[in-house]
Amino acid sequence: MEDTVLNPTSSPQSSNRRAVRFDDTQIIIGLEVHVQLDTDSKLFCGCSTRFGEAANSQTCVVCTGMPGALPVINQRALELSIRAGLSLNCQIARSTKWDRKNYFYPDLPKGYQISQFDQPICGPGHLDIETSETTGQARRIRIERAHLEEDAGKSIHDESSRRQDSKIDLNRTGTPLLEIVTQPDIRTAAEAKAFLSELKLILNYIDVSDCNMQQGNLRCDANVNLHIPLGDEQIATPIVEIKNLNSFRAVERSITHEAQRQFEAWQEHGLTIADAPKQTRGWNDHTQTTTLQREKEDSADYRYFPDPDLIAVKIEESQIQEIESQLEQLPADLRKLLAEQYNLKSADASVIVSQGRGVVDYFLEVADGCEDSKIANNWIGQEVLRQLNESSQTIEQYPVSPQQFTDLLKLVIAGTLDQTRGKEVLNAMVADCISPEEAIEQLGIKPVDNNELVSLCEKLIDENQDVVEQIQSGNGKAIGMLIGKARKINPNANPGLVKAMLTKMISA
Repeated sequence: MEDTVLNPTSSPQSSNRRAVRFDDTQIIIGLEVHVQLDTDSKLFCGCSTRFGEAANSQTCVVCTGMPGALPVINQRALELSIRAGLSLNCQIARSTKWDRKNYFYPDLPKGYQISQFDQPICGPGHLDIETSETTGQARRIRIERAHLEEDAGKSIHDESSRRQDSKIDLNRTGTPLLEIVTQPDIRTAAEAKAFLSELKLILNYIDVSDCNMQQGNLRCDANVNLHIPLGDEQIATPIVEIKNLNSFRAVERSITHEAQRQFEAWQEHGLTIADAPKQTRGWNDHTQTTTLQREKEDSADYRYFPDPDLIAVKIEESQIQEIESQLEQLPADLRKLLAEQYNLKSADASVIVSQGRGVVDYFLEVADGCEDSKIANNWIGQEVLRQLNESSQTIEQYPVSPQQFTDLLKLVIAGTLDQTRGKEVLNAMVADCISPEEAIEQLGIKPVDNNELVSLCEKLIDENQDVVEQIQSGNGKAIGMLIGKARKINPNANPGLVKAMLTKMISA
């Protein structure tokens, strides 16, 4: 299907359009995010939601729409939706109902999707985000609504054979989704990515969804168009919905490409929102372009009507309060806590919080235990996160307990271990699941008394007069060569103490 060109304008107008620069335009972005809720069973039946099972092995008469089969609501899906809504500052409906959204796709066996139209479970809310462009100043993105609905199946296209077969897997059919719809408040691709990153983090923290994008547990549609100043008026290009984006990178790149494509199309043809209907386009990650799929339907085209098999759900205030009382601190609260009470830089606090609640709890216990949040952050942010990444472990699987890590950092803070030896001790603790004391004994680390240190420094000065002359001539960095030699002679010598003693002896 080719892009449609409607009512091309005359050349004088074309010249005016070409005088407008892309940088003069404003990108208008709204997101529709589909999140699979963390339930064991589907939204209206008892079939499993487990990922990766044999095709069509997790279906029943309800989710495949057999005549006479009746749906029954999943109570946990309702509770998770309320939990998500509260965390996104949404108004929770006291009464919410179910509607049939009618359309015909091969992977939609009933010919309709059970969704929510005019009475969603979550009403208006908001989410505050920051980007590198707005560091220190939050941008509030309004949320229009969040509603519950069932997922469709999956079409599998085999293009390797001559017949190019398409098959249908209905395992996903009926899986509970929460669709979170923003207002068109997002202005850059970076803001869209930041919104999704913060949303994913929140949903992970509150145990609503694992948001695994590779498994399709978080999918995003982006609505994009441009507002363009032209003389005394501001015009808008036709809205395009980019469908089924399954990575943050795809979201960012598709929005960037689509905005540029719309600007070039407007310069060429002059189409505005009044001239052309809303389009649905797909993102081709290989070519890094969007391609036209179809003209976008309006809500009337879906012929929504209340589902006759499901009654409205009444949500009591006591139920909302109970769920709210179970919510722990959200990522924004924890970043504020780390910055204000533990004196971490904003970037450092964000790194710790982005790793999940387990890493935050680990950091808090260690920082409180060693009473030095800066050192705790340096070691956890660098050494621990590196080791977790290399081993593909979670913090819960990390072999060094918070107490053992605290004991190690106390030795570093006291000067018993320098940074290098401390890292050697940590590596031994991880490798052999042992305490700091056991690792120190295993590595043969022993304290060096003052007399040994004096003898070592005198030896270094006597044997390296050329280096001593460089230092005396003002090349302070040359002392590093002596410290390196000291470590080779006696690995247990503390580099800081060696440097201080050498400096004193050479300047005497």
